[in-house]
Amino acid sequence: TGVQTCALPILYSLLTGPVFYLSLGVCIIGMIVRFYQYFNGLSWQLDRVAYKEYPAMGFKGAVRSIYKWLIPYGTYGWRAQPVMAAAFFGFHVGAVLLPLFLIGHNVFLKEKLGFSLFFNLSTPVADYLSWIALISLFFLILRRLVLPEVRILTDRKDWGILLISMAPFITGMLARYQVGDYSFWLTAHILTGEIVLLAIPFTKLSHVFLFFASRAQLGMDFGIKRGGLKGSKMAW
Repeated sequence: TGVQTCALPILYSLLTGPVFYLSLGVCIIGMIVRFYQYFNGLSWQLDRVAYKEYPAMGFKGAVRSIYKWLIPYGTYGWRAQPVMAAAFFGFHVGAVLLPLFLIGHNVFLKEKLGFSLFFNLSTPVADYLSWIALISLFFLILRRLVLPEVRILTDRKDWGILLISMAPFITGMLARYQVGDYSFWLTAHILTGEIVLLAIPFTKLSHVFLFFASRAQLGMDFGIKRGGLKGSKMAW
């Protein structure tokens, strides 16, 4: 309708202007607070005393913990669930690379923030990663529906996070392939992406950043207190 036609450019301007800066600011400030809360919450008696006394061993354990979990099948946990690991990495690789290195996103960053990242994904690679991410996400949803041990741990918040995570991919692909109204889907893609930014500090999506904090802390723990000082390998 005429009203919708007029409203869409206004909404687009808001989403690519003040709403973008607001959502990005909330995400960054919120995650700084979450990092502070995480490390400030560590117990001196159980954690930080040992870390302070053995910084070199702690740092080595932290690095090992992070990079092992970033490698597909690099840990016992990943190897014990190979299909789950494939779906997990299939989704997360796309969820990380596409927002950062898609050429359209880099153009947007250059326009709004004055800089862009150092390389762009080619269109075929971006399409491939998008499809892999969506298929993997659907598998993760199916896993939560089918496996009773996972289904019983899944609540409404978990479903909400899954929907929030899926929305930018679906709207972005509908815009990419120009299904229906391109302007509508592009606006919806921007809106859902900013919803993700706003949700990150307040939901389990914070693991996007807190993964590094938790893996580093656990790696330091194993590297110092659980045989690390004796040279034994970490238990995965």
